[in-house]
Amino acid sequence: MATEKREKLEAQIKSVDMSEDMQQEAIEVATEAMEKYHIEKDIAQFIKKEFDSRKGATWHCIVGRNFGSFVTHGMLSLGRLKCFGLADSQTETKHFIYFYLGHCAILLFKTQ
Repeated sequence: MATEKREKLEAQIKSVDMSEDMQQEAIEVATEAMEKYHIEKDIAQFIKKEFDSRKGATWHCIVGRNFGSFVTHGMLSLGRLKCFGLADSQTETKHFIYFYLGHCAILLFKTQ
């Protein structure tokens, strides 16, 4: 039986406030999640739990091809990410990344 070879997904970072090392880790964890799971909520759950485990709570992850978001990150408003209704949460600086992996958008951030 032939095995299907998956195409390597290219990451395109759209907005970030995170160290280079943590950015790379986020992309690696997201890639692993997308290899293991095909349902967006399962991908998001895997990424969130991995980052909670590795970096301490509380991380939030949103994954999808079509979603809106509005997140206030530290003192920086990232309203250009559309409207998601998370403006009441205060995120920690240096703990935010919004990127595409293939055709899937991933928003990952930590709150206090």
